[in-house]
Amino acid sequence: MPRREGPGPATTPTNPHVQLDQQPADGGPRRRLRELLAELPVAWRESMISVPGAEALTLRVEKAKGPQEAFMIGTEFAHLHPDPDHSLHMVLPDAAARTAIDAGWAEQHPVARRGLIPAGSVMVYAPRNDDEAEVVASLVRASYEYACGDVQH
Repeated sequence: MPRREGPGPATTPTNPHVQLDQQPADGGPRRRLRELLAELPVAWRESMISVPGAEALTLRVEKAKGPQEAFMIGTEFAHLHPDPDHSLHMVLPDAAARTAIDAGWAEQHPVARRGLIPAGSVMVYAPRNDDEAEVVASLVRASYEYACGDVQH
């Protein structure tokens, strides 16, 4: 995983856990991210656990073969926050979460730091350009594979 350029953005230390700066200048990176995720066989729904307007990626029940800790609620494994935030929350296998954090793409969710939700629950920072959207899409795909039971945790 490439290293994310620059320091991490400012975020809130508690719920609602949102990104406060370093958002993209326009909606282009968000559109590119949605294009890159279009091939995933998921249902896009309003998140059942996030702020109003957050778009959740959910699996059909028969496809959700990952461990319980791969999901935030129900079969929701990731969600995209609305404007002006643009960050994402997702659950990754612990090793993948550590890699994303170490490379500067993510931070552990504050509730996960308290041990109340799985350690792999992370905020992935908003992509600022199309190249960053590619990296973020790879993390969403890793979360999807974890939720499907396609990776070891």
